[in-house]
Amino acid sequence: MYAVRRWSVRHSAFMERFYEGFARLFLGLGPLWRLIGHRRLEAPLAAVERRAKGFFFDCRMCGQCVLSSTGMACPMNCPKALRNGPCGGVAPDGGCEIDPTMRCVWVEAWEGSRAMRRGDAITALGATPLDNRLEGTSSWLREVRQAQSPPEDDPGTPG
Repeated sequence: MYAVRRWSVRHSAFMERFYEGFARLFLGLGPLWRLIGHRRLEAPLAAVERRAKGFFFDCRMCGQCVLSSTGMACPMNCPKALRNGPCGGVAPDGGCEIDPTMRCVWVEAWEGSRAMRRGDAITALGATPLDNRLEGTSSWLREVRQAQSPPEDDPGTPG
């Protein structure tokens, strides 16, 4: 998994283009998703998302995907679970202070984001805290729901 995760970051520009095409297709099918029902789709879509994003990004299914902002590096892979930026304990070679066998997720995120068209999106991450209630849910389906109708008081929980 780690090797594929590193490949995805090194090829973040390609992954960004692929993801944008997939997102257009997925959002275009929004009326179908609404017809079938979001509640009915949550479990099967979350399972597909877990497999696909797990393989390419070692996704932890936080339910609030920020891969398009983090150079295709999933910040949930940080051993300290720091979602909004690095801890300051990064080794001079970019290694993680907790797990020296891996590079700091945030070093990878920065490097991956530099190759992407929306590379500056990484600087806006600090404003949004993680909502743990969404863990294990489909961020793909959440994007469709939000595109179909702006969220009110609901943070995007399955429903």
